[in-house]
Amino acid sequence: MPLVKINMLKGKTAEYKKTVFDCVHQGLIEGLGISDWDRFQRIVEFDRADFETPAEKSDNFMIIELTLFPGRTKEQKKAAIEIITAKLVATLSIAPEDVFIIITEPPLENWGMAGKQKG
Repeated sequence: MPLVKINMLKGKTAEYKKTVFDCVHQGLIEGLGISDWDRFQRIVEFDRADFETPAEKSDNFMIIELTLFPGRTKEQKKAAIEIITAKLVATLSIAPEDVFIIITEPPLENWGMAGKQKG
């Protein structure tokens, strides 16, 4: 059950954002082996004044935060990062340098679903 948070600048169309969602989700399916129904994604948009990046980053720069159950291999995480980036590059012409992905894996005891602790 990956939780996905995509941070980006305001101003993209609904179609663009849906394409970002689809690229990330497909990368998680292919890289981590999640089920197609397993979509928990959100985009958080920022004004330029509230989203500081290095000068060489474009307005397409995004930070993708993936929060995962622990247990995925290094190879699976590498594959997800590479596939998500490749799909964003191929589909939306985003420069690979404008895709920043971070993965966190809180222990299962830190997950609560339907009022119950997972671990």
